[in-house]
Amino acid sequence: MDRKEIALKFLQAMSEGDAAGQAACLAPDAFTVTKGFAQVSGQRTRETMLATVEAFKEIVPTGFRPSVERVIAEGDTVVVQWEGNAVLSNGVPYGNQYVFILSFEGDKITRLDEYFCTALADRTILPLLAAKGAELAHGDS
Repeated sequence: MDRKEIALKFLQAMSEGDAAGQAACLAPDAFTVTKGFAQVSGQRTRETMLATVEAFKEIVPTGFRPSVERVIAEGDTVVVQWEGNAVLSNGVPYGNQYVFILSFEGDKITRLDEYFCTALADRTILPLLAAKGAELAHGDS
């Protein structure tokens, strides 16, 4: 499986709330950084990433329903531009636009920089994540 395929498998696992599927794509020391200045922004460890994905099973019962617009790979980096079209567990629509920049060592993701409308996330998905744990909502840092 090439890095583009791994990146898409990672995205699909996130969408479906499949922590085991996502874990298979991650290096042991992997982490994510949600870019921006909103409450949902911050760094999360691998363990927090997986706990967040597990929470998505309940919080985003429809899955994110990703529509991938482009996937670009160069060297140890894969960039995925996509849009989600989900409905949250409280019935609120959650459509957001994303750019994921995934760094690899071999066939494992070591870092994810994620760009999306964090203001929208703060208004909609953040309260549901916060109910599951502060680190899920605000990161580990």
